[in-house]
Amino acid sequence: MKSLTSAILVLALSLPCFSQTREQGPWWPSPWGADDQAGASNRITAEIILKAVQLVKTGKMYELGQIYERGMPLFGERTYAMIIPGAPTGGPFGENNMLMYFDEFLCAEIGQVGTQFDGLAHIGTRMEMADGSTQDVFYNGVTAKEMATPYGVTKLGIEHVRSFITRGVLIDIAGYKGVEHLDHSYEVTVADIRGALARQGMAESSIQEGDALLFNYGWSKLWTDPDTYNTNPPGIGMEASEWIISMKPSMIGSDQWTTEVVPGPDPKLVFPVHQELITKNGIFNLENMVFEEVLADEVYEFLFIFTPTRFKGGTGSPGRPLAIR
Repeated sequence: MKSLTSAILVLALSLPCFSQTREQGPWWPSPWGADDQAGASNRITAEIILKAVQLVKTGKMYELGQIYERGMPLFGERTYAMIIPGAPTGGPFGENNMLMYFDEFLCAEIGQVGTQFDGLAHIGTRMEMADGSTQDVFYNGVTAKEMATPYGVTKLGIEHVRSFITRGVLIDIAGYKGVEHLDHSYEVTVADIRGALARQGMAESSIQEGDALLFNYGWSKLWTDPDTYNTNPPGIGMEASEWIISMKPSMIGSDQWTTEVVPGPDPKLVFPVHQELITKNGIFNLENMVFEEVLADEVYEFLFIFTPTRFKGGTGSPGRPLAIR
């Protein structure tokens, strides 16, 4: 786990050394300002919300998140355990000794297990600065030295991210390819994305700024087989990430644990799409989603709701994404 974590940050050692400073670098300041900590969630405006709400015609709601439970697939050495202390935790209380209660105790990397949302402090890039120093740089040029503490980050914490109430667009890659699920390590191309949209009766030009772009690879069908699920999933690569950036979404998501293809075409680069989308462009990533219900009704456009839990100094969040048609 430690070696992989280090590898994630190595990419920029191969980057050219720009004359970057804390104020100006190859991907900062953010278009939303040098002090911005909300990234592409800034695209969720009142106008975007009002347009998205108009998509609701039947009121039918779909769950797009997995259930958090013991035995679910976990990346690397991550942990999820829930216990009920005391069973019951407390009581009896009151003069009649009738009130009892249960609490739960969780031990987990809570923002990075199950259906998980990657925040802006989750992924950074190690790079050589103009002054010759090597820094781990995150969104908007914030360095690890500026924000890292054992008790949470002091900048780019998940509490700064806005709620996502927007149009969701489900892009069914597995359906377009005519398979139950894509093959291990299959890289989804821009041609695949365009083909899937056309199959769904949607023009590429219909993608709007602020949308949540969600990719179905069929991978959630393997959720109950953690070893297979965790091994070399299909996903988008750098070509598709450039297309995504050009569409200006608020976030992306998928039904596997990284959204991008593993491994990528260049084995020296680890999670380059994460670095391109999150670190450089502030576009969030919601992983380990599930789309079976919404696909059964052939619903590809809907009101999408996801609210990151406001853990002060958190790098990610669990949550319950919803689609409403």
